[in-house]
Amino acid sequence: MAKKILVAYYSWSGRTKEEAQKLARENSGDLLEINVPKNTFSDDMYETFDISKKQVADDDYPEIDVGNIDFNKYDEIMVGSPVWGGMPATPIHTFLQLLKSNNYPGLVSYFYTDAGTVGDFVGVFKDWAKSLEVED
Repeated sequence: MAKKILVAYYSWSGRTKEEAQKLARENSGDLLEINVPKNTFSDDMYETFDISKKQVADDDYPEIDVGNIDFNKYDEIMVGSPVWGGMPATPIHTFLQLLKSNNYPGLVSYFYTDAGTVGDFVGVFKDWAKSLEVED
């Protein structure tokens, strides 16, 4: 039986969304956009980075909306994010916490888009995912 895949992503500028759509098509996966409330972030990239740094420093991550979805029907969830200051966008932290609170038993993998350096994206992603089974 084919592996059931969910491609979940947060996209600030639209670039990660494009990559997520490609991955979903290539893997016959379902697509899920991770949304945040309006005005959570700025339209300015630098202001958004400052907001995210404060969220991390204060351990106060943004609320997300993913609708009503049964994560447990998927064998793998691919999680996509832009790179912000060498780490995943902060809505990804909230999403990974949601997966953990739902006792998601499958694999979690990651993909990212960046405009510069990747930094410690992978290390931070794995730290945020902690008890989840992360596949490189």
